[in-house]
Amino acid sequence: MFWIVDNGSSHRGKKAADRLAAAFPNAVMVHTPVHASWLNQVEIYFSVVQRKVVSPNDFTDLAQVTDQLRSFEDRYNATAQPFQWKFTTSDLDDLLARLDQHTTDHHEESSAEPAT
Repeated sequence: MFWIVDNGSSHRGKKAADRLAAAFPNAVMVHTPVHASWLNQVEIYFSVVQRKVVSPNDFTDLAQVTDQLRSFEDRYNATAQPFQWKFTTSDLDDLLARLDQHTTDHHEESSAEPAT
């Protein structure tokens, strides 16, 4: 199972991946790129749900919460519009080329330094 996470401090780095693997041996933590627009869209959606549906939380029972969430989902799906991604495959190719060059340059600089 892949557990997809952003780069938040609570699940960044090897320690977080090791904690997940210890608790769930079949889980693999996958960090999204910093420019993970699709993940940002999910976070925006949940932010809208928080502000427009569940706050204030003056529901009398769980059935009322369920009805509110389903009604909101139906309305949201009826009015949602597709959008154009701004980060293209060409942008990704350019970014990867710059990262490769940066890695190569950094390696050459560190290997050229005299030993002390």
